[in-house]
Amino acid sequence: MMIQGLKKFSLLDYPGKTACTIYTAGCNFRCPYCYNASLVIDTYKNKEIPPEDVYDFLKRRQGILDGVCLTGGEPLIQHGVEEFLNRVKEMGYQIRLETNGSFPDKLRKIVSAGLVDYVAMDIKNSQESYGKTVGIDGYNVENVHRSVGYLLKGEVDYEFNTTVVLEFHQRSDFESIGRWLRGARRYYLQPFVNSDDLIRSGLHRYNDSIMEQALEIVQRYIPEARLRG
Repeated sequence: MMIQGLKKFSLLDYPGKTACTIYTAGCNFRCPYCYNASLVIDTYKNKEIPPEDVYDFLKRRQGILDGVCLTGGEPLIQHGVEEFLNRVKEMGYQIRLETNGSFPDKLRKIVSAGLVDYVAMDIKNSQESYGKTVGIDGYNVENVHRSVGYLLKGEVDYEFNTTVVLEFHQRSDFESIGRWLRGARRYYLQPFVNSDDLIRSGLHRYNDSIMEQALEIVQRYIPEARLRG
């Protein structure tokens, strides 16, 4: 496990729980609007946090924190993620996993082993527009599609979410996403946030009116869809 960030307390990252957030380094995508670019590109420049230090921290917080949010980067790209999650579960923590869904077999294995309690899968765009949105021309969405299908079966509590960027999302994309995720338990649209740690600068968010219109489109297929942020 390559851990390069630890937020020691949050009431927002794992809704309904007091939690810490652990950030892993490395990702197989290069989404231009990624707001954790330093965890994706040139990660060798970052200071690593030994897993044992994280375990020690979690032991000291037993009874204070309810949960752990594992995010990145892309956590499932990590070797040893199963062992790490198992150690955390043994301490009694609930675990929220944030993933881009490109490792469906590992996702299924982790869920089947009872190592996560909630999965938040980032839907980058419509299947037709995935390549340009993840920064990989011609990207084959088969693995992402498999992860979506698996989560829709409801074997673990889950949500889907999409960060909406003016330069990458248009009306037809929301129509396509709605059909793709039809009947999902939860789906959130969240506006792009211009952080100081982006892969590409010069991107923009839609205004609130456009976000509401996008929500209306996806709610035709996903009644529980909501805006976040």
